[in-house]
Amino acid sequence: MGLFERYLSVWVGLAILAGVVLGSLAPEAFATLASWEIAGINGVIAVLIWVMIFPMMVQIDFQSVKQVGQQPKGLVLTLVINWLIKPFTMAAIAWLFFRVVFADWVDPQSASEIIAGMILLGVAPCTAMVFVWSQLTRGNPAYTLVQVSVNDLIMVVAFAPIAALLLGVSEVLVPWQTLLLATGLYVVLPLVAGVLARMWLLRRGEAALTGFIGKLKPWSMIGLLATVLLLFAIQAPTLLAQPGLIVLIAIPLLLQTYGIFALSYGMAKVIKLPHNVAAPAAMIGTSNFFELAVAVAIALFGLNSGAALATVVGVLVEVPVMLSLVALANRTRHWFHDDAPASARALHS
Repeated sequence: MGLFERYLSVWVGLAILAGVVLGSLAPEAFATLASWEIAGINGVIAVLIWVMIFPMMVQIDFQSVKQVGQQPKGLVLTLVINWLIKPFTMAAIAWLFFRVVFADWVDPQSASEIIAGMILLGVAPCTAMVFVWSQLTRGNPAYTLVQVSVNDLIMVVAFAPIAALLLGVSEVLVPWQTLLLATGLYVVLPLVAGVLARMWLLRRGEAALTGFIGKLKPWSMIGLLATVLLLFAIQAPTLLAQPGLIVLIAIPLLLQTYGIFALSYGMAKVIKLPHNVAAPAAMIGTSNFFELAVAVAIALFGLNSGAALATVVGVLVEVPVMLSLVALANRTRHWFHDDAPASARALHS
């Protein structure tokens, strides 16, 4: 593991702190950055997210999708959790807390926007950070690539319709044009660019691909930290003015995250997955593609909206929660088979 992965929570924590401090000291400057939008998409955020996502997309080997039949149960579990369960439980728990439990503490307009932000988190399964969680749990890297690749392919066609369905159920007006634009900008185009770049590099040899990815890694880190810093800087006035609201948003997010992990991990044990497939499968189902969720929330509702705030709080709780789940998965390794079946070992090789 590199320095960034080893101290991930420290760097993200420092970026959050720096963002809040800078945003409180120079709110006008960050308000100006927030206003740089084209067709509802913030230009600065778009550039930073591309810087962060593109290196991850280059690493994805879509040829590995052909090998998924050798060990299908882990992939089936991931797809069921990500697309048939998680979006709907997130919508339900968001509605329950902000329409019932917290109804007297949050105005209806803010509640609607917060629900929308939580739904966007629930509909966006993890893409980039899951490689870190898989590595920390000693997951099968090739199988993790398969899971991420298939999820990305599904997200291209499923993210916008499911998000629109659940946002509509939550009585939020959905601007389809903006939603589709954001999906294309943050999922389709990075995927296409990553595949083309990978093909071009592989023609020059594996060493060229490895070297290119190594050079891109620092930029991915810079993109992640800069995105977190900017988001918290823009939201700093709200975060400092309404710390209680942050807590209210964090409570259902924590319940959803730990609940989905318990369900995924428990199902993995029931269907007898090896630990090096079970742990990454549960992590993918639990973690969120918060980069996409934040971008779409900003595009749909604005940088200063409750939806954007909810997705930013998702970033706030994501890293410490996932690190705690990594520790839990590692401590419970003995619950699962010690070794993967021959098919999974073949996939790993």
